Amino acid sequence: MNIAKRVFKHCTVWVLRTEARLVVQKYKPRIIAVTGSVGKTSTKDAIFAVLGETSHVRKSEKSFNSEIGLPLTILGCPNAWSNPFRWLQNIFDGFLLIIFKTSYPEWLVLEVGADRPGDISSLAAWLAVDVVVITHVPEMPVHVEFFDSPEQVLAEKASLLHALKKEGTLIVYADNAHADMFSMRAQERDAHIRTYGLSANANVSARSVSVLYATETERADEPLGTQAEVTVEGTSFPVSLMGTLGAHALLPVLAAAAVGKTLGLSTAEIAEGVRHYVPPNGRMRLLPGIKDTFVIDDTYNSSPAAVVAALDALVSVEAKRKIVVLGDMLELGRHSVDEHRKVGAYAAHGVDMLLTVGFRARDIAQGALDNGLLDANILQFEDAQKAGEALANLLALGDCVLVKGSQGMRMEKTVEMVMREPERAPELLVRQEKNWKSR
Repeated sequence: MNIAKRVFKHCTVWVLRTEARLVVQKYKPRIIAVTGSVGKTSTKDAIFAVLGETSHVRKSEKSFNSEIGLPLTILGCPNAWSNPFRWLQNIFDGFLLIIFKTSYPEWLVLEVGADRPGDISSLAAWLAVDVVVITHVPEMPVHVEFFDSPEQVLAEKASLLHALKKEGTLIVYADNAHADMFSMRAQERDAHIRTYGLSANANVSARSVSVLYATETERADEPLGTQAEVTVEGTSFPVSLMGTLGAHALLPVLAAAAVGKTLGLSTAEIAEGVRHYVPPNGRMRLLPGIKDTFVIDDTYNSSPAAVVAALDALVSVEAKRKIVVLGDMLELGRHSVDEHRKVGAYAAHGVDMLLTVGFRARDIAQGALDNGLLDANILQFEDAQKAGEALANLLALGDCVLVKGSQGMRMEKTVEMVMREPERAPELLVRQEKNWKSR
């Protein structure tokens, strides 16, 4: 990026952030901020679905969670990508929002990410938040590459609590090893604490989690989604998430139910909101595949903990063969080799065939080989498209294939080559916008 572009970006971010602060001061929306290392976007979408039943709500679009994405959400402006005139239009629209009175959402649901140290703490310096939601932060979080240690990532996530209003509410993933630390930090601000998770001691929990199969079709073994019984502080209701797999796919729903309970919604209102939740593309989405196969599309992004959870979901499905295609996990820095090999070792005990994509993913293959997966059942590729071509040839009736990798690996290209209806790719897959397709 040349000097002129850097200066333009810096000035644009500063202006948009200033406008966002003024808009928040003027309209005084109540704010829910979602952070964590796994499941932020899905959780944000589920909260939006639950609150949208009773309130005027705006959420971060897609994964607008950066220094520029958050101001854009607050201002209600789109990403202008590399078009300077559209950025100037965004600045002008923000100015109009400040000068003139208009209808503005009662609630903002903001996704807050951290790629580098200071990303969240700088936001916490100017944004006052009513509810903080912290999703899973595993021992080896994603985006650790630009931090000195995983502990520094943890501290950056925790810094969002500095934005929590006095007597606000922290909603935290109960099965997180760091849940107690987050809760102690929140109590320093006299915050209310509500937990969610798969364990029975959480305030909002799920039990009897299982794969939902077709019962009235020719394919009685066809997986349709995930079902469970959700309990919100003593009151239960059934949940069926169509088109998505895995116990971890329920976590956004549990977090959203905890938010709804915090805001005084009835269990019936929460259940109705959950029914309107549609998991985002590329997050454990079930797609029909070629040759009467099933594809689990988890191509949005990747991290060690997320791969393990996705593999658990694959193993839970009844299928002739269970095949996994794994691309590089990026932004792991010096931890990359060890984490890729650990993932390979985990995959070796649950899948029939492994395909890897990328230079780093060679260590996934090595980890699987060292732990008993036969060399003949491991294939390695340079890019997602070549992997897709090979996968299309080897798939057979009744197979189930999981495809996952970091955003930069473009693993959606693999999915497109084996999905039954590739003409629906713009509707069903991630990164189908013109700016992405041109990369």
